[in-house]
Amino acid sequence: MARAAREGLLVSRPFSGSARYDVGVEYRGLHMRVQVKSTLYRRRGESYSLNVMGPKRQPYAEGEIDFLAVYLIPIEQWYIVPQASLRTRRGPMCTFHITPESKRQKWVEYREAWHLLRGERSSHKG
Repeated sequence: MARAAREGLLVSRPFSGSARYDVGVEYRGLHMRVQVKSTLYRRRGESYSLNVMGPKRQPYAEGEIDFLAVYLIPIEQWYIVPQASLRTRRGPMCTFHITPESKRQKWVEYREAWHLLRGERSSHKG
């Protein structure tokens, strides 16, 4: 939440515990629902892995969140991923795998992509 505020975003938390997202983010009247996840867990060398499921281990249904904000604790790196990018051919993604140093890294366009929460398009090409 502190990082989002430093990026010029207004951040709020849902009052009740029943929301499927962790924080609401607002920028110039645009409201986004953001689910925040973090991990220390490394697998296969430099790859990180985390579950991207909600309560009762259910995947997030379309429309429940707008973005997933993933924080890789050991390297202090954020990934701001649109919910639409979390779909696979079989349905919603349940596990998120990321290898930050790989040249074939699928998620590079979302690294530190705070501009997406401001409703801006990508400012760079991966």
